[in-house]
Amino acid sequence: MFCCCIFLSVSLLHSLCHFHVSGYDSSCTEFPVFTPSALVVKYGDPANATCVVCQKDCSGDASGLEHAMGKVTQNGTTMFWTVDRLTEWDTSLHCYHTNNAGDQCTSTLDLTLYQPPESVSISFVNHTGMMFENQQYTLQCSVQNVAPVQSLTVTFYRGNTALGHLQSNHSEEKKPVNESFTLNITRSREDDGAQYWCEAKLELGPAGPQRPPVVTSEKLPVIVHYGPELKEPPNPDVITITEGDTLHLNCSSVGNPSPSYTWTLPTNSPSYSGSVLTIKSVGFEHEGQYICTVSNTVGTVTKEFNIDVQVSSVPYTYIICGTLLGALVLVGLSLGCYCKRNQIGNYKLSKIIVTDS
Repeated sequence: MFCCCIFLSVSLLHSLCHFHVSGYDSSCTEFPVFTPSALVVKYGDPANATCVVCQKDCSGDASGLEHAMGKVTQNGTTMFWTVDRLTEWDTSLHCYHTNNAGDQCTSTLDLTLYQPPESVSISFVNHTGMMFENQQYTLQCSVQNVAPVQSLTVTFYRGNTALGHLQSNHSEEKKPVNESFTLNITRSREDDGAQYWCEAKLELGPAGPQRPPVVTSEKLPVIVHYGPELKEPPNPDVITITEGDTLHLNCSSVGNPSPSYTWTLPTNSPSYSGSVLTIKSVGFEHEGQYICTVSNTVGTVTKEFNIDVQVSSVPYTYIICGTLLGALVLVGLSLGCYCKRNQIGNYKLSKIIVTDS
């Protein structure tokens, strides 16, 4: 046990001796300063940075800039680092100097090497074929060859409406990776004909590009199948119509696929297969129950119409008017005959009186 403790202590001291960051050493009154303080570089692009080793406590002889690639030039206490093509994913820059107390004071450049997504695609997980209303499906957005993945934000869209923002769980990965993001959605008939797509964006912070790299997927059109729905609800009341009038029975509906219509009509009525049944001149033979059946591959609904045909009141009006007119004619004729007889009698009486005179 004692030997183990000694070994661990020696290992720890050895590690500390080779660790350049001395931010917690009280003897360091200043640290090297990088310009820029943070560097964001696209994979394969050139890069450069400047490090001022120290301003005051610079009497120590040891100073330098550790780098994995590129070249460093020095002018006094200022060091210049340049690289033609930055292609090392684990690149890090450490600028340091040794102060009068013999302590090493180190600063590390915040360097991010990024690569926009090579491609972005969208699909449904474990599903092909028809989709139905009120069922849940899983959208998947696949992003290929992107870095750093922890800076990646994926957004799912339906048309121009954002459905959700997702980020990767890989927080330390520097090299390009492939990543997939999923989102559960429940389909409705309003989704029929909608287009789904996703967008992958690298959020690289203030030091990154002013316009963050964005790559979008293709648009995925979706067809939702749902059963027929009547545009007008069934009317339980009896429909009363006068003989000779026009009858319209509306059984219009919506559905996907487009519904078909089947009518069950009263006895001896012709068959019909449209959404609106029209009879131009209703007779008593059209009285009864009409049943409209609407169906597609998803479901079926029915609508009933009960028709009552009444006798027209117009013929009775004609009969009454004709009877009254005939009666008036007869009365007129009778009065005419009566007046004529009275006129003849009066004439003869006058004549007799004159003769006697």
